[in-house]
Amino acid sequence: MVVLCFNDVQSLDITGPLEVFASANKIRRPDADDEPYECALVSAAGTVRTSSGLTLLTDKLPLNTAGIDTIVVPGGFGARHLASDDPTVRWLTRAAPRARRVATVCTGAFIAGRAGLLVGREVTTHWAYGEQLQNEFPEAAVNTDPIYRHDEDLWSSAGVTAGIDLALALVQTDLGHEASQTIARWLVMFLHRPGSQSQFAMPSWAPRARLSPIREAQNLVAADPAADHRVGVLATKVGMSERNFTRVFLREVGVSPARYVEDARVRTARVLLEKRDGTTNSIAHRCGFGTAETMRRAFIRHVGIAPDHYRGRFGNV
Repeated sequence: MVVLCFNDVQSLDITGPLEVFASANKIRRPDADDEPYECALVSAAGTVRTSSGLTLLTDKLPLNTAGIDTIVVPGGFGARHLASDDPTVRWLTRAAPRARRVATVCTGAFIAGRAGLLVGREVTTHWAYGEQLQNEFPEAAVNTDPIYRHDEDLWSSAGVTAGIDLALALVQTDLGHEASQTIARWLVMFLHRPGSQSQFAMPSWAPRARLSPIREAQNLVAADPAADHRVGVLATKVGMSERNFTRVFLREVGVSPARYVEDARVRTARVLLEKRDGTTNSIAHRCGFGTAETMRRAFIRHVGIAPDHYRGRFGNV
């Protein structure tokens, strides 16, 4: 197993998975002759400096790649800026077809993309870079919701600490559930982290429409998410027919008016839950959901976890 290194790599993308594999070696079966994982750090330069300032001594990129089982490609600032003709990318292009699998951590998916490994594959990455990855590699199916993703011989994970989740999944595939569960307990982690990346992503507003009636509707929703924003009501307020308003809104904003209103209410509720500003029931009413159950269903759709769980993880202490 080799971990591909380069300057400005995210150090935790390397050390997190390595700790998992090292733990797997410690709990190997008594009758096993060898440790299950033999890990090596490799780079084009031999020495790399991580984005946090750590200097790593590595082996040079091996010329003979026949014995490599798994290639781990970490992310970080450097991963998004390696050119396709960089020696690191060229090596991965040659080595990947001979390996059993490639596993990308965070924005390591950009390196895999430049090596031609994302064509026709579903891949995940850090939630903040999903759109950029999709734009740069339109032949891939980018899904930033999962913590990690497995598509044939390509594994990928979300940002930073998700590399540990990915490594645990690899261990479970290789050595079984008991081994991965034991390692997760030692590391004080979930074996399968509840929820998806949506719970960590910062709420973001949809694009502002070019047409003034649609912008006016957006402003009405932003000013008071809890108000009556049924499609017919919004259409009347901006002087359009309901059918035409729905059609134009979808074209201008990219989502339906109903989805836009629900997005706005979920964003508002997330802020109130983080501040611990009221009970779940009161927040549901203040944000326009009407009932806590309606808000719970919306949260599951948008964030992947229930409001109470969200507040437990992200609320102010």
